[in-house]
Amino acid sequence: MITRPFQLSTLKFESFSVVGYSIAGEETVICVPELDVVFDIGRAPRESLAMNHVLLTHGHMDHAAGIGYYFSQRDFQGMAGGKALAPAALVPALETLMAAWSKVEGHPSPHAFVAMNDGDDYELRRKLLVRAFATRHVGATLGYSIIDVRFKLKEEFLALDSPGIVALKKKGVEITHRTEVPLITYFGDTARSNYSDLPHVRTSKVLLLECTFFDLDHVRRARKGRHIHVNDLPELLEGMDNEHVVLIHVTRRTNMADARRLLRKTLRKDQLDRISFLMSRKFIESD
Repeated sequence: MITRPFQLSTLKFESFSVVGYSIAGEETVICVPELDVVFDIGRAPRESLAMNHVLLTHGHMDHAAGIGYYFSQRDFQGMAGGKALAPAALVPALETLMAAWSKVEGHPSPHAFVAMNDGDDYELRRKLLVRAFATRHVGATLGYSIIDVRFKLKEEFLALDSPGIVALKKKGVEITHRTEVPLITYFGDTARSNYSDLPHVRTSKVLLLECTFFDLDHVRRARKGRHIHVNDLPELLEGMDNEHVVLIHVTRRTNMADARRLLRKTLRKDQLDRISFLMSRKFIESD
């Protein structure tokens, strides 16, 4: 099999774009430039280096191999401040990895890991945070939602004019309420679960969802490796209110025409209408 040259695919949404590459077992790296994050790091392509936050879901090589190169190249190019959020259980091993690379290279690369656990929030910038949540894959794994935090005037104060609002503020009255708007959610690799129970996942505008297997005889492989099979999608998407669902991590052996046909057979029209693939036919199918 001849592998096509590496190329990132781009999808544009209302307020941000997704730029990435995701082939099962080969490489997954997905940048969201407007939000300054890269979900997983693959082999750290050039586009990922500009992102100040790496959100690492788990330690498998096709998702994490580029982490040392990411920090080394940022140092080489004079780019300060990069951080990698990762499952807390992986951080000691990641530190060991960076120490080993410093011996190989002959100098240490400045780096920073942030240990994350299920339910933890991390502020990316003012009014923008990332929330970690547990996923069902092999070893220590997390998914991430990027959430826009907004403060809106409470309903009982909507009729007030500016002087009235200022007067309340001077008295120390809390006049706003906090609202969360989930923008994008990324699972990494996972088996099916009741993710619709998580509001920040259920209402996220864009869902980046692994769907590795489509062949009907690969259901057992999906279960063994804790991956999603196309047959899992109806249950997984039930109750989800996402505007867009982007399927990623498809195997290279998958014929995209067959994948789309199976989706049409498997999903209701309201679910199917929200589905797209990150990688098109030219990225997935071999020569």
